[in-house]
Amino acid sequence: MRENEYLNLPDLQFFLWCQKNYRINKGVFNTIDNWFYTNGVVSIIHRRIYILAFLEFVKREDADFKKRKYIRFGNGGLSKKLHQFMNEIMEQ
Repeated sequence: MRENEYLNLPDLQFFLWCQKNYRINKGVFNTIDNWFYTNGVVSIIHRRIYILAFLEFVKREDADFKKRKYIRFGNGGLSKKLHQFMNEIMEQ
C-alpha cells in the first residue's frame, strides 16, 4: 500500500491527507474511525489501514468522485457502505 508512509502522521495531518485525497469532511472521517474502533479494530495503525482501504473502496464505486467537492453518503448511507465494505473483504 503506497499510503503506508501516512499511517504514522499525527491525527490532524492524517485527516487532512485523507480530506485532500478522498474528499471527506471531519465528521465523516470521525464516524468512519469510530465505526472501525467499535467494531473491533482497536489498533490505530490497523484502523488507519482499514480507513484507507474503505476510502479507496468508496472512491472506486463512485463514478462521479472527481466531480464532487466532498463524498456524500446520505442518511444511513455511510453505515450501509461500511457494512458493504466489511462484507466484501470478509469474502476475500
